[in-house]
Amino acid sequence: MSGSAPALLDGLEWKAYFRNFKRSAFRLEVHQVYTMPAEAETLHSFLAGESRPDGFNAAWHQTIRGQRSAGHTMTRAKLVRRPLTDYSRYLFGWAIPGNVEAGEDYRIVDVTERDVDLPNQDFWMFDETTVVHLNYRPDGTQISRELIASPDISQYLAWRDQALESSIPFSDYRT
Repeated sequence: MSGSAPALLDGLEWKAYFRNFKRSAFRLEVHQVYTMPAEAETLHSFLAGESRPDGFNAAWHQTIRGQRSAGHTMTRAKLVRRPLTDYSRYLFGWAIPGNVEAGEDYRIVDVTERDVDLPNQDFWMFDETTVVHLNYRPDGTQISRELIASPDISQYLAWRDQALESSIPFSDYRT
């Protein structure tokens, strides 16, 4: 529908995408800083040198484990530039290891000294058919999650493939 308002996703409607996909979920993560209110306290604790709290990110890990046990894949490709931002250090220290342990294939694309042909747009792609853009302000604050009507899936698949070909597993990345 030309000229229609974008379909914005929030709350239970957004969470349903992670419950209901049938084969695969892929995320391209391009920003170096994300300003997520739900993470503010734990980011502050990480930067203060505190230990990761027990049960950190447990709900997300449960989602990953559930999808993996159903035979589905969850993959993420994160673009990074050195030196890492405080937020990326937080992800590397507290978030990503638990995601990997739970079964997410988390990959790193280091673009410090090279260019890659990828968009400057975060997105999730579900079952190689459905695309949701994650839109952010320059400071990393999320503005919206936008379901893309009639996406050019071949382009998103090409970006996914390029990101994966340019990446290494998180466990192999050294800063």
